[in-house]
Amino acid sequence: MSDTQQSLHFFASCAKSLEALLEDELRLCGAEDLRQTVAGVYFKGSLLIAYRALMHLRVANRIILILQERAVSDADSLYEVANSINWLDHMDSQSSFAISAAGTTDQLRHTQFIAQRIKDAIVDQFRAQGLPRPDVSKDSPDLRIHAVIKRNRLILGIELMTESLHRRGYRLEQGEAPMKETLAAALLMRAGWPRIMKQDEPVIYDPMCGAGTILIEAVLMALDVAPGLLRDAELSQWPHHDHAAAKQIREEAEQRRELGKSWKGHALGSDQDLRALGMARRNAERAGVWDFIEFDSCLLGDAKPARKPDLLLTNPPYAERLGEDTEVMQLYQELGKLIRTEAVGAEAAVFTARPEWGKLIGMHSHRQYALFNGALPAKLLLFHVNEDSIYQRQATGPVTIQSMTEASLDEGGTMLANRLRKNLKNIGRWAEQKGIDCYRLYDADMPEYSFAIDVYKDERGVIRVHMQEYKAPASISEDDAAQRRKQAVIAVQNVMNLPSDKVAIKVRERQKGKQQYQPTERDGEDIIVKEGDARLIVNLEKYLDTGLFLDHRPMRRYVHEIARNRDVLNLFCYTGSVTVQAALGGARHTVSVDLSRTYINWARRNLELNGLDAYQNELVELDCITYLQKYREKFDLIFLDPPTFSNSKSTENVLDIQRDHSMLIDLCMKRLNAGGLLIFSNNMRRFKMDEAVAEQYDVQDYSAQSLDKDFERNARIHQTWLISAR
Repeated sequence: MSDTQQSLHFFASCAKSLEALLEDELRLCGAEDLRQTVAGVYFKGSLLIAYRALMHLRVANRIILILQERAVSDADSLYEVANSINWLDHMDSQSSFAISAAGTTDQLRHTQFIAQRIKDAIVDQFRAQGLPRPDVSKDSPDLRIHAVIKRNRLILGIELMTESLHRRGYRLEQGEAPMKETLAAALLMRAGWPRIMKQDEPVIYDPMCGAGTILIEAVLMALDVAPGLLRDAELSQWPHHDHAAAKQIREEAEQRRELGKSWKGHALGSDQDLRALGMARRNAERAGVWDFIEFDSCLLGDAKPARKPDLLLTNPPYAERLGEDTEVMQLYQELGKLIRTEAVGAEAAVFTARPEWGKLIGMHSHRQYALFNGALPAKLLLFHVNEDSIYQRQATGPVTIQSMTEASLDEGGTMLANRLRKNLKNIGRWAEQKGIDCYRLYDADMPEYSFAIDVYKDERGVIRVHMQEYKAPASISEDDAAQRRKQAVIAVQNVMNLPSDKVAIKVRERQKGKQQYQPTERDGEDIIVKEGDARLIVNLEKYLDTGLFLDHRPMRRYVHEIARNRDVLNLFCYTGSVTVQAALGGARHTVSVDLSRTYINWARRNLELNGLDAYQNELVELDCITYLQKYREKFDLIFLDPPTFSNSKSTENVLDIQRDHSMLIDLCMKRLNAGGLLIFSNNMRRFKMDEAVAEQYDVQDYSAQSLDKDFERNARIHQTWLISAR
């Protein structure tokens, strides 16, 4: 194994669709017997060839030395193949290791089990020799072992480096949609930069450069700076590494870097995001290419490169956030105008996950490459910027954003848009007549578009839409669900004439076990809406719910009407909207109870917003069952709207409303004054009231009266009862 010239078997991994580029790079490194497979290339060569590949490959992720390749079918054959390798030749008892497994067979269905079986074989070898077993370290192992099963054949090998080759060491900061260095290098290769960069003073331009990865990789390529010279990563602790050979390869790369400093080209980048440009400048400085890149801050529509580009290469935003389609399409139009005016005679390349929007650029692409950005399918569109490639506008007429957006609707999306228009004429007109600013426009009217779509008009008259998608069944693929989701957002934007920042979308699924509704990744904006006399704070993005249950609007109105001169208790008070209505209706005193500090603070803000006295309207951060059991204050009106299930770390009480509602009602009835009223509601679809409750108390089913017109189509969204003593 110590002979550097010995021919060994290797596997170089890469992202899907980069295999051909990786094979070309390996061939330049002197690799032989190259064979492409999905997400990688097999090759043969000496350790010297492998070290050269580690140093110079720009699109590879890992290089793995293959130790064994044999057929496996079950756990026993897996163990046998793993045990056929003399692991004591590759590590010692003081070494740490980790196993990465991929692929399955009919009997080996779990990668974790596959990794465990291989670990057993390794540990058993050390124990058989009377040696301490090496430790497993998932985070920073001395040796990383790779196990891949393809077509019932197991490939076992060890990784030559301590971390992925895509990490060059300079990209310590990144924007919202980061691009890996390997993908940036691949785009440059496909766009013809290796040829263009050899011209006399070539210029590359990225008008939406973000954190600058494309431009930095372009300059590193032009200066012949090997990626391995930038990495802090080291060779793994495999005992047979030839460090003298690795040093030789490094010295060769350093000599090439010195020669590359004579390059006379330029890289230009612009972006409207000052924060991203700051990252780009610092990344370029860390990469040692700061002197070769000029960054400029400007809107895309105002962009004008300081030098005429030979290659314009850019990666526009993908509109991955639902609802951003319209504004991103506007960027494509502006990008097309920029290319047609500032890059005539040059090459242009646009990397996009929405190739159908390429027509907005206004040019014919002469070639397209299918690629991936992570798991997202995308295409690189290549353009020769000349008169032949530019659309003849006189014949086709201008492409407008509105027409493109409408064209983006498929048959199902068009049907959804038509239904929304119908509902807007019906429910929207009703809401306007009733002075209702927040209402449900659509509630899974069409089964294939299973959304709840709510309209919110703030106190300034600005309209926003909140969309919640009911989780698709497992039989619906994620790709199909994502396409329907995108169609639904486009339909909403068309019908409501709204920009993307006025549409919020979430996926609602059943919470299980100890799961609770958690904040989303986006804080969103607090807005103020009106409901009768009340002003209420809602947030359409930060949490799964917005802070205002629209289906309870009639019950809040009812509480407002009957609360005068009454003491009111609001249990599971959420954001206190019922309390606000009670207080504005003239309640003598209110107490609002909730275990969530977030909701108590929200309720406090709602009370303050309406100028309501904090002493007269008490807020209690406590478990509601504990409150009912501990405190003896009595009330004239109690509003009880518990969750279906609640299991909080802050209390030992676990609430199951079907099981516990009788107990809750009994506790509430003990807190009622003579002639008092309990309003009990819950949103469990299959809830059934215990017959014993009706036998003990006067119970009136108020469910039908508790729903307004916008929730008539979903009559089971909640059930409501008015309960009083006999």
